[in-house]
Amino acid sequence: MSLPSAQSSDPPGSRRRKPPEHTQEPSSDLGPQAAHSDEQIYGRGQGLNPTDTCTAATHHSICPGLCTTMCMPPNMCSGHNACDDSREEIQGKRTIKAENEVEANKLVNNYRFGFRKWKSHVTERPFEDRSEVVKELYSELNIIKPHTGHLITCGNVAYVLLFGWWVSLAHFLVSILMFITITGVPYGKLCWKLSCYFLWPFGKSIQEIGNTLRRCCEQSPDCECSIDGVSDNSPVLLPSPTEVPVSETPGRPPRTSFWCRFSTYTWLLLGYPPLVVIHSLACFFSWILVFTIPISKMNGRTLTVILLLPPEDVSVSSSSQRREIKNQGYEARALLCCYHAVNWYYYKYTVDGINVFAVNLLPLVIVAIVIGYIDKENKYASSEVKFAIATGSIIPLSYYIGMGIASISAQSNFAVGAVVNATFGSITELTFYITALLRGHHAANPCLQEVVKAALTGTLLGCILFIPGICMIIGGLRHSEQRFNSRSTGVSSALLFISVGGVFAPTLFSKAYGNLVCDACSNSSTGNSSGPFVCHNCHYDLNNGTLFHSHVEPLVYTVSILLPAAYLIGLIFTLKTHSHICNIHVGEGQVTGHIGAVVHWSRWRSLLILIMATVLTSVCADLATEHIQPILNQPNFSQYFIGVTVLAMVPEIPEIVNGIQFALQNNISLSLEVGGCIAVQVCMLQIPVLVLFNAFYDVGFVLLFSDLHLWACIFSVIVVNYIFMDGKSDYFQGTALVVVYLILLALYYFAPSPAGC
Repeated sequence: MSLPSAQSSDPPGSRRRKPPEHTQEPSSDLGPQAAHSDEQIYGRGQGLNPTDTCTAATHHSICPGLCTTMCMPPNMCSGHNACDDSREEIQGKRTIKAENEVEANKLVNNYRFGFRKWKSHVTERPFEDRSEVVKELYSELNIIKPHTGHLITCGNVAYVLLFGWWVSLAHFLVSILMFITITGVPYGKLCWKLSCYFLWPFGKSIQEIGNTLRRCCEQSPDCECSIDGVSDNSPVLLPSPTEVPVSETPGRPPRTSFWCRFSTYTWLLLGYPPLVVIHSLACFFSWILVFTIPISKMNGRTLTVILLLPPEDVSVSSSSQRREIKNQGYEARALLCCYHAVNWYYYKYTVDGINVFAVNLLPLVIVAIVIGYIDKENKYASSEVKFAIATGSIIPLSYYIGMGIASISAQSNFAVGAVVNATFGSITELTFYITALLRGHHAANPCLQEVVKAALTGTLLGCILFIPGICMIIGGLRHSEQRFNSRSTGVSSALLFISVGGVFAPTLFSKAYGNLVCDACSNSSTGNSSGPFVCHNCHYDLNNGTLFHSHVEPLVYTVSILLPAAYLIGLIFTLKTHSHICNIHVGEGQVTGHIGAVVHWSRWRSLLILIMATVLTSVCADLATEHIQPILNQPNFSQYFIGVTVLAMVPEIPEIVNGIQFALQNNISLSLEVGGCIAVQVCMLQIPVLVLFNAFYDVGFVLLFSDLHLWACIFSVIVVNYIFMDGKSDYFQGTALVVVYLILLALYYFAPSPAGC
């Protein structure tokens, strides 16, 4: 028995309705690749309301849970066992909606174990289907439309303070220069108009005017070309196609071609170049700020279109002056019109499917490579600066890798998607770990090995505690209580227990059978030899005898084989034999509208980007490890703290963003799966790969962790499984997880530095 999906074909008299928490949020269409195919999930995992579907009579049935949910008569329930089985099937039922097959496959992959959870869209959405707010984000500011709001806003005033005054001043100075040259007087007048415009451009417009309409009336006096009563939002002011050239009226002196004037070359040599610099700077800074992208569009359009037109064809006017232009018989084509300098929804703006923040951070990669390999002697930038830039450049590269993985998986079958996710899903972290181990081995620096172990532990702690916690907090503030499929989450929790137990088994073994050795012991009472001894730097000596080579090392290799095998079994369990636990199907009729989806990245393009991003990640990781030593030498905090925080969580920032977006859309199940999926991959894939790498090329990596790593991870797994027991989440539970995470970070901050650092 399965739960019918809620489609629009419900009969008019049906009492069934969609739960309030599944109503698509109005802001879900605000992204460039917005959540038009957000998951609509039905079942206990998302909280069906039985009072919406059943009458009060069904509440006293033999099987109240099932009969209430499905509105079944009491006599149809044969027994509690049958009810429990059916209820389990109902709990795992999810119906998702998507506009095309590629997006549907991506959404299904989100619920599969071992697949990277990805929020952004991998296909282009038809522009005509977007909301008006989204269309406003992608408009080119060349449409004059009625505006009823206030123009004096905080964003517009900030524009004047940050950009308007110096852009206006630049046009004023260029206008003086053009007046001095005499031949450039027309351009001087234009720059004066633009100087006034850019000081406060809101509500004003720049139009390209011509006399084609007047010539038409002169050639055909009997035509009806009345221009009286034309409103301000007339289509004449909208973007128009290229005008067909009309021959000049006989008797009127022909106008000199734009490229045959001496003033044109005076302008291009003296006036235009400084304005190129000014507008380029305004474009750059306003684009970097993201929310001021309208200012960037305004300056870019001025630079590439308006300043290259004949000055007599450019008109700067207010709303009252636009009507006068039309009443004079001129045809006007809108070039630029801006009402607001700031739009807060630009945080979802994308360029070719890539979020604007990832686009803005991509130049960090170039900067990191240039200063890292050219400035070898740190003349222009210190090692701390180079480390920060190289580490920050990993963020956009991680985003590109995630987008490439999601694109290939969405366009391929399950087997290819699983291989791509397993191969490239951990490539960012592995490149850094292997690079750090190699550099530490070549420099005989054991500290880097400890930093790698701290980074592995920090990734586990962040994925187990911080990512679910912050998602619960943000989702709980928007939705009072969120529910998730506890059985599906239980599978991930079980694998997490296996993972942590396997990774730390060699450490527990060494503590049980290793010899405790102290490097420095002294008598605390100098006068009495029988007084107590104080020992420092105590550790377990594994090289004593044959303990390590005969017992610990074989145990490490055994665990490294069993963990990937457990990962593979988890894939088979959740995707094949027990796929009903996460039973996902696309609602009927959901993908018929846009079968031929236009993907941002094809499979080959995605593969090429994956390879390039992987290479660049390895380069940036090499630069980060090269300049990390001055950071580790800081006496104010432990070296453990750097690995647990910066090196562990910076590559996971795109995953954190995805988890928060899922939580905001009341899909807390995927938010929790984001962290669990990464933690399982760290234990079952990344650590065995590092052990295998060390077996072929001995860099001194030993799968033995300090007591702090051991007990922090075990405690975190116990806490998070206790939180997940009831299948509900709210901001208080999320706060508890985040507070525990911060407490553990405080332990690492004040912990003594590891041996050899």
